[in-house]
Amino acid sequence: MIQDILQRTFLGNTLENICWFAGIILVGLIFQRLLSKLLTLFVFKFLQKYSKGVGYDKLLVLLKKPMGIFILLVSIYFAFDRLTFPSEWNLVSIESFGLRLILYRSFQILLIGTITWILLRVIDFFGLVLMYRASLTESKADDQLVPFLIESIKVIVVILSIFFTFGAVFKLNIASLIAGLGIGGLAIALAAKESLENLFGSFTIFLDKPFVIGDLIQVGNVIGNVEKIGFRSTRIRTIEKSYVTLPNKKLVDGELDNLSLRTQRRAMFNIGLAYETKPEQLKSIVSETQNYIDAHGHTLNGETRVRFHDLNSSAINIMIVYFVDTMEYDVYLNVREEINYKIMEIVAKNGSSFAYPTQTVYLKQ
Repeated sequence: MIQDILQRTFLGNTLENICWFAGIILVGLIFQRLLSKLLTLFVFKFLQKYSKGVGYDKLLVLLKKPMGIFILLVSIYFAFDRLTFPSEWNLVSIESFGLRLILYRSFQILLIGTITWILLRVIDFFGLVLMYRASLTESKADDQLVPFLIESIKVIVVILSIFFTFGAVFKLNIASLIAGLGIGGLAIALAAKESLENLFGSFTIFLDKPFVIGDLIQVGNVIGNVEKIGFRSTRIRTIEKSYVTLPNKKLVDGELDNLSLRTQRRAMFNIGLAYETKPEQLKSIVSETQNYIDAHGHTLNGETRVRFHDLNSSAINIMIVYFVDTMEYDVYLNVREEINYKIMEIVAKNGSSFAYPTQTVYLKQ
């Protein structure tokens, strides 16, 4: 009786085949995560000897989604293999344009795209391995080279995948297609002018090395540490902790200040003293401030300038310039704070005071 029920036909398919279809889809959905982990472990076994410093868990995170979609597509393929299109629909064969051909080619495109996605994630995994090895060296050049190399390989893989799709799915002649690209190369180059400029900019950064990953740079109003040098752009973590992406063209064409190459930090400011300050007091303040800054343990002796600079409308201005022998911002701030406190003590000790904007009005009777 059960066999008779399973042989009943619905839309040109037996109930048994429909059950097989539903069962395969259900098994694929239920065991999708488990099968994804098993396939990822299988891939990791081949890559293990090259993956020093990066474990299976990193590869699992990278391949979780693409592997899941791949397993689902395979399940759909085997599930639909159990079914046939109803003869009543009068569909044309897969060799002619129609619903069958559209579904078949759509499935092929999805499958090729998913496999390409998996390959890109495997390349990212090798990128993590190379970055780990680069972190063990003192040179920062390899830290800069690895992201550029990984992105270049990924671009090549995507291009090859597109050509493979044209050849395998749409049955196009790849040789003729490449020759045709030569004819339209000028138009493509003009359309992609900005992208090509950024690409050449990345080559300039890589070869000329105006900065490397980790350097503190200033481009226009943007100041921050370089975190990634990419194929098209460079990413900077600003001092406000925001994440800024700048096109490589802008970095090589504009003014770029590599602040990490400085040997010290400069402090330059003016202090304004009240006009009641006498010349002897002013000379003493200038001299004591100069001597204190020169004797400070973190300033460059001989580079300090403390001068009676000018007279403005409400204050006697003293210009103070000195260099702090550190690139650490916190140390610089601490040194500047110490010197500022001492300047206030010196001014108070000499009987003077700081000026503030004032006006004296004379009334004539």
